[in-house]
Amino acid sequence: MAWNDPAVGVCGDRDVARRLLAGFRDRLYGCLARRADALFGLADAVLCAGRVSDLARLSLVPEFGRGHGALHDGVNAGRIEIGRLRRALAGQPLRLWRDGRIRLAADVSSWLRPEAETSPERAFCHVAGKGKGNDGTRVPGWPYSFVAALGPGASSWTVLPVRGAAGPWR
Repeated sequence: MAWNDPAVGVCGDRDVARRLLAGFRDRLYGCLARRADALFGLADAVLCAGRVSDLARLSLVPEFGRGHGALHDGVNAGRIEIGRLRRALAGQPLRLWRDGRIRLAADVSSWLRPEAETSPERAFCHVAGKGKGNDGTRVPGWPYSFVAALGPGASSWTVLPVRGAAGPWR
């Protein structure tokens, strides 16, 4: 969140970085519809614990601040409003490239289901050399399209925009 990047206005200003992070944490907490305190503490514990080997050990991380019963209650009975969470994540500032722009990459992936005759919503997906009894170019399945914002530099992290989210994706 608090990278040192003039493109998002955080260049060396720790107060701006803290406000950005605090704003995101407020939006994250607002996404937790049930058992919010336990789920929010669990998120902090996951971030601070390092490598997580099992769920029960997260209740011992000081940032969780509750007992193991609250952890299990949060996981079992908690509720997250996924749409709000998507908008909160998509509303985060994107790192710009040196020329002041963002870079987008598109991908279309197919979940091929040639044998799923009971799924009438299937479309014909273009593939090369696959398919039983087909010419190998069109197989029934579900195509999925993704557009990702690529950050500058070498990284495996991308940001997937959310349709209808506030920010540069409108």
